[in-house]
Amino acid sequence: MATVVPGHHQVNPRHEHSRCVSSAMRDAEKVCKKRGVNLTPIRRQVLEIVWQGHQPVKAYEIIENFGSTSHPTAPPTVYRALDFLMENGLVHRIESQNAFVGCSLSTGDHKASFFICTSCQQATEINSQSLETSFEKLARENAFQIKHKTVEIYGLCANCKGGDKAL
Repeated sequence: MATVVPGHHQVNPRHEHSRCVSSAMRDAEKVCKKRGVNLTPIRRQVLEIVWQGHQPVKAYEIIENFGSTSHPTAPPTVYRALDFLMENGLVHRIESQNAFVGCSLSTGDHKASFFICTSCQQATEINSQSLETSFEKLARENAFQIKHKTVEIYGLCANCKGGDKAL
């Protein structure tokens, strides 16, 4: 059964996004402390920029947002910060868009899949053990070794299709 991760990537009219950002930053601190790695000010700022909205954000947009702060930075610095955040499971890369979203599951130890709305661009993280098991089974049946997998499913979110959750 697929689990749609509540909160971060689902927007509703009463949504208080500042709670998403605050929660993400607290979770990031916990993950980094547990792993013995440092969430430097630059890494923290990149993570905050990624969490500013519910749509995937491209690296150049992160760099532009960085430039509007009191500490402008070079692109390689942002890319290194993004690499760190991905390695520690704090952000995910939406490969089809070459963009990034904050991870809604603060464990960092999972394979993320996404529902991405073609209208509002909202990315909803889903976690499905049965989907993972199906891919593993199909790979075994076909004598295939999976090296990398990306699941990005495009369609319309409930808000963009008029709130009708039934297809």
